[in-house]
Amino acid sequence: MSKRIVLLAVAAMVTAGLAVSAATASSKKPATKQSSHLLVGINDEAFTLYGNPTTAFATLKAMNTQVLRVNLYWGGTKWAVAKSRPTDPNDPGDPAFDWTIYDRLVRYATQNNIKVVFSILFTPGWANGGKARTVPPTNFKDLENFAYVAAERYSGLWTPPAWQQDPSNPTTKLPLPKVSMWTAWNEPNNPIWLTPQYKRVGKTWRVESAFNYAKICNAIYDGVHSPYLGPLPGEQVACGVTGPKGNDAPASARPSVDPLTFLTQAHRFGMKNFDVYAHHAYPDIGAAESPTFVPKGNQARRVQLGNIGALLKLVSKYYGPKHLWITEYGYQTNPPDKEFGVSYAKQAQYLTQSYAIARKNPRIDMLLWFLVRDEANVKTGWQSGLATVTGKHKPAWNAFLAVPRG
Repeated sequence: MSKRIVLLAVAAMVTAGLAVSAATASSKKPATKQSSHLLVGINDEAFTLYGNPTTAFATLKAMNTQVLRVNLYWGGTKWAVAKSRPTDPNDPGDPAFDWTIYDRLVRYATQNNIKVVFSILFTPGWANGGKARTVPPTNFKDLENFAYVAAERYSGLWTPPAWQQDPSNPTTKLPLPKVSMWTAWNEPNNPIWLTPQYKRVGKTWRVESAFNYAKICNAIYDGVHSPYLGPLPGEQVACGVTGPKGNDAPASARPSVDPLTFLTQAHRFGMKNFDVYAHHAYPDIGAAESPTFVPKGNQARRVQLGNIGALLKLVSKYYGPKHLWITEYGYQTNPPDKEFGVSYAKQAQYLTQSYAIARKNPRIDMLLWFLVRDEANVKTGWQSGLATVTGKHKPAWNAFLAVPRG
């Protein structure tokens, strides 16, 4: 408890300092309206989180990357932070936690002037009765506690205990850099990431993914914004993080939920609040649709860049004019993907158009391209890299460099 009190006091002083600075600035001259700003970045976990960080961050810096998004695994993988239940779930230094690769990533990112978005994802078996990692926790307080300790560890005010420091690396004795951007889960309307998607309740099907996601969003939001953390200034939690489509077929072999229905149902089931909404505005795989394409007919509930206004309208209806992060986007190329790829030239053209569309929308604050390099397995992986699997630059590489940074 003493560490929490100290952190609370320091955070309060930081907040007070920001308030004084703002007051001083406002007394000198009237506030001016800021032009819209679009953060340009990358979503690539394999290359940056558990790849070679020296190579990865040198590459990201050369690409003038402003933001990097990776998953922060609560459980479910060998990179999970909490493979066993912590003795003190409110202590980031509890021995049950292993933050090693995440500490490394935020230090490298900060050294290269890159902001990090952490997506809290997957349930450890100890928190859901040993079920699959896609099944939410039995007690959502466990998830809230994890969001709390993650925000505390990466508050910019927290120094790892001595046993977590590397004597040969002086930087490990310094407070860890601040991470202030978070997402709650990843594509919860897709059964790859959250299950079940539907549940039979009486004679009707309940959108179970939205029912549980409302609690996931609330838990992560409440953890990051905990009053025991100050609350910390500048923290932003994005909810939604939805995939672009869903079949809305609860009795099918692989049911999923379209993003508009998902948002409506999550609101219905009590998703209280968030700082910003997030969405993956991909075009339909293999359809070679341009960024301006608007789905129609029985596909009208797909949400991609061409009809992103439909999602923003629904967000406004339930939560007011919140802003949007596009935390995944991309076009696969042929070569190497002969089935779903567009030409190299088209990928570059569509990248330029996509960023221009996003920049013109005053409510879109971020667009992250997926990936830096193609994945090796063409059948199961993604080939939307700005470079080939061997590192050869596609034309989209230079197109990405040419995108204006605000």
